[in-house]
Amino acid sequence: MQSLLVFIGAGILGLAIGAAGAWLLLRRRNLCAAVFAAVPKPWQVVSPSGRTVLSNPSLQAFFGGVDRPIPELLLEQVQDDDEARRTIEQIAQQAKRGLLGQAEVRVPAAGGPAGRRGGYDWRFVAAYPLPGHPGYVYWVVDDITPRRQMEQIMREEQERFVDLLENAPVGFYSADAEGRFLFANHTLCEWLGLAQNDLELGRVRLHDVVAVLPEGTAPHDPFGLPGASQGEVLLKDSDGETFRASIRQDVVTDESGKVLRTRSVVRDLSREMAMAAALEESEHRFEQLFAKAPAGIALINPAGAIQECNDAFSRLIGRAPQALRSVSLFDLVAKADVEALKGALAPAAGKTGTKAPPLEVRLAREEGTVCTLFVNRTEGSDGALTGFVVHFIDSTEQKNLERQFAQSQKMQAVGQLAGGIAHDFNNLLTAMIGFSDLLLLRHRPGDQSFADIMQVKQNANRAANLVRQLLAFSRQQTLQPRLLNLTDILAELSHLLRRLIGENIELKMSHGRDLGMIKADQGQLEQVIINLAVNARDAMEGGVLTIRTGNQKVERRRKLKDESMPPGNYTVIEVQDTGCGIPPENLDRIFDPFFSTKEVGAGTGLGLSTVYGIVKQTGGYVFVDSTPGEGTTFAIYLPQAAEQEVATTLQEADVQDRRDLTGAGTLLLVEDEDAVRAFSARALRNKGYIVLEANSGETALQILERQEAPIDLLVTDVVMPRLDGPSLVREVRRTRPDLKVIFISGYAEDSFRKRLDEEVGIHFLAKPFSLKQLAGKVKEVLGD
Repeated sequence: MQSLLVFIGAGILGLAIGAAGAWLLLRRRNLCAAVFAAVPKPWQVVSPSGRTVLSNPSLQAFFGGVDRPIPELLLEQVQDDDEARRTIEQIAQQAKRGLLGQAEVRVPAAGGPAGRRGGYDWRFVAAYPLPGHPGYVYWVVDDITPRRQMEQIMREEQERFVDLLENAPVGFYSADAEGRFLFANHTLCEWLGLAQNDLELGRVRLHDVVAVLPEGTAPHDPFGLPGASQGEVLLKDSDGETFRASIRQDVVTDESGKVLRTRSVVRDLSREMAMAAALEESEHRFEQLFAKAPAGIALINPAGAIQECNDAFSRLIGRAPQALRSVSLFDLVAKADVEALKGALAPAAGKTGTKAPPLEVRLAREEGTVCTLFVNRTEGSDGALTGFVVHFIDSTEQKNLERQFAQSQKMQAVGQLAGGIAHDFNNLLTAMIGFSDLLLLRHRPGDQSFADIMQVKQNANRAANLVRQLLAFSRQQTLQPRLLNLTDILAELSHLLRRLIGENIELKMSHGRDLGMIKADQGQLEQVIINLAVNARDAMEGGVLTIRTGNQKVERRRKLKDESMPPGNYTVIEVQDTGCGIPPENLDRIFDPFFSTKEVGAGTGLGLSTVYGIVKQTGGYVFVDSTPGEGTTFAIYLPQAAEQEVATTLQEADVQDRRDLTGAGTLLLVEDEDAVRAFSARALRNKGYIVLEANSGETALQILERQEAPIDLLVTDVVMPRLDGPSLVREVRRTRPDLKVIFISGYAEDSFRKRLDEEVGIHFLAKPFSLKQLAGKVKEVLGD
């Protein structure tokens, strides 16, 4: 019984001791758990099998509530980064072998790269094997991104500082007490032409780069003056070339005053002086640019007074630059333009940043100079108006050219109108002259109707001459130089001249005897006489216009302004008026294009320049003699044709008059004017030709398609509705490339020649033409 009680008591005591031990173990575990939970860094204990044994709440918060082994979680984050993945795997392998492993790895930033430098976070990872527990590893992970970012910022700032120091516009160096360079920046090394290693490794010392130093100078002293901290020295580079420099030096000593090192700043005075000289040169160039600019430039204060101006502006105004200072710009322009100029120089002008439009003003000078002004504001640093820069461009010549261009356009329009009228008249005159020739075939001399028909034909020929003169005026005639008799030309031209000069001016003609023949284009020569007559009319208010002709033999070379007239036989035309004359100062310019002394709009300035150009093109010379208040005489010298050439030409003309104009062949006549077509067809049939008629280009193509027999010649008008002459020829020559062609037209030959691309076998007959001219041209072409 007693032994049983002892056993029971021992059991109760054992239970009490066990319960106390369990309570103590539980309390220790709770304490450990509290300690582990209090650790701010995420940690974890992983078993040999890779299972999580212990972890703290910071770990779960760090990885978003996931409680998996740290190596596994990190490997998922860096699966696209081979280097980081290998690092984590290496740490894990070392821990399994009982070795400590730790590293800093880069992982993608949470939420992407936004808000992170480079889009990455940094982690510190460590694995500690637990002693006495083989295979168990204590893992720690921490976010070190802020520290890495701060280190990156410090590195960048350090690099920026080093770059600033190395490439500063001044040199830096530090040397020890023996003059050995401890540091030299890139700028100083570049000036000296030495590598940094040569300086910093002691190969070159301070006194090696100083050109002049007194004996006994301390190795660290570049001045040669004990105690000096600043001064100018001569430095020499690796090539021995010297340059002046300024050095400011700080000496670092120990407590006893012994020199430890120096810190110095070097300025290259040679470069600074060169820069100062370049700046001075730049300022001088700017002054020259301002003073010698071809456009006038004036600096104006806000009130409109001139502060500065250049030479071009003073020339425009006609006063010296010094005399223009403080003068109001408003006093230098015409009164009519003052208000517009005040608007351009108003304080608010150009303030919005928009470029002010150019302003055209007339200067207050007798010459009436016109200028285009470009106004620009000048402002201070605070944006307040300080004045204006005004550029003056002399546009007087441009305005004159604009007026001349407008006048030339009017002249071109008048010329086109004249050419069109002449074309229509040529068609009418061709019919009149042609049918007169047909009537003369039936009414021979002695017939009572012969004289009437001849009157009709002669007047039609006179009208044809007027049309030719009209074409000459419009400059649409074809140039045909040939031998001319001036007496005949002036006789034909006299009727037109009397109408041109008006009834209040008397026209006198004085023809020389036995005038020599000249070779020229009749239309151009008539243009010369017309221009001189019109010029004389404008110089007179009533009076006498005298035109004289004669022969003159020049024995010696006659000097002109820019040339000389060689000896020879000349036919002379003199046009003399009793007008106001030409001032001596204008005599050298009267033949210049667009020069005119008439009022604006009263002349083109092209009349006398056209005279000069035509006379020179013909090989002649023109002289002018004028007395103000008495009148002017223009003398035109035209070289006479050689006697042999005249005789040959007259003989050929006689042969042409007597040749047989009959012929044979099939002709296709294309003419939209019925009267011209009817006359031409009858005339050619009378000469023995078979004539097929067409009133349009389309009809002509239809006839050619139906015609089986060969056609020897195509005679076609140039200007026709729808399909014109040149287009018809191109169509026909696709199937009949060798077909000969005669164009008939009241327009100039040059107006359509360029559209034919050098076609061969193309001939031209100008309207109006007579029966003999038409038959002769056809005979000539078919006989080729």
